[in-house]
Amino acid sequence: MADFKDFTKGIWSENPVFKIVLGMCPVLAVTTAAENGVGMGLATTFVLVCSNIVVSGVRTVIPDKVRLPAFIVIIASFVTIVDLVMNGFFHQLHKVLGIFIPLIVVNCIILGRAEAFASKNSIASSALDGLGMGVGFTLSLVVLGSIREALGNGTIFGVSLFGQGFVPMLVMILPPGAFVTLGLLLGVMNRIEQARDKKP
Repeated sequence: MADFKDFTKGIWSENPVFKIVLGMCPVLAVTTAAENGVGMGLATTFVLVCSNIVVSGVRTVIPDKVRLPAFIVIIASFVTIVDLVMNGFFHQLHKVLGIFIPLIVVNCIILGRAEAFASKNSIASSALDGLGMGVGFTLSLVVLGSIREALGNGTIFGVSLFGQGFVPMLVMILPPGAFVTLGLLLGVMNRIEQARDKKP
């Protein structure tokens, strides 16, 4: 029986970026703009949901000895679909995201959910888990990308925020800006959790 908590946990309590701190390579690399975060997040969400469904569906027929290789083949199949579709219909975004689309295959979030959840639960629960983790991952990328784009370019989704007098903080769209922004957001998440725990 599917539980709605399978979906909501990925957005906050088990958020893959701000709580479990997984998949940091694309998180830090592609979030120079909010649009990049949306593209990478949706691609990862598609792979998460589809691979979770298939892994859950075939979990009883895959021998334990080849379990992980089988999961990787399933994940790689969906990543190939995403890569080809993005290249065909969203070519400019595909060029910006570059190698990080094929690298979804080895993203620890996807293999981790396949191994830890989908291989042990029903198809419906696994689909909700993949969707929740994907939405949480996408929101994290968009928030991170929006902050970096706003401070580094003065825009969000290409829309100017501060006018011509704004002096951009170029460090925010460089690698150090990614680490600084992520660290601050992790700190904010921890403070919110501490405040919630102190409430009676």
